[in-house]
Amino acid sequence: MRQYFFNASLSYEQCEAYYKGFIKYVVVTADNGERIQLQFRHFRRYIDILGFRGRFRLTVTEQGAFVALEKIN
Repeated sequence: MRQYFFNASLSYEQCEAYYKGFIKYVVVTADNGERIQLQFRHFRRYIDILGFRGRFRLTVTEQGAFVALEKIN
């Protein structure tokens, strides 16, 4: 398993674009400099009235398949 750490933030208005079908993915830059594309649906549980923001840990298999996304602060 591999883990990536990153900060992410989207306003509520930007999150609405997902629900309207305008976006499917969020691209983040991990602390190690790698750019990672994640399906927006993985962030849904972290959305509140402000959107979402915070520090996250992404766990993937060695082949790059999604395992978990956790908010760590």
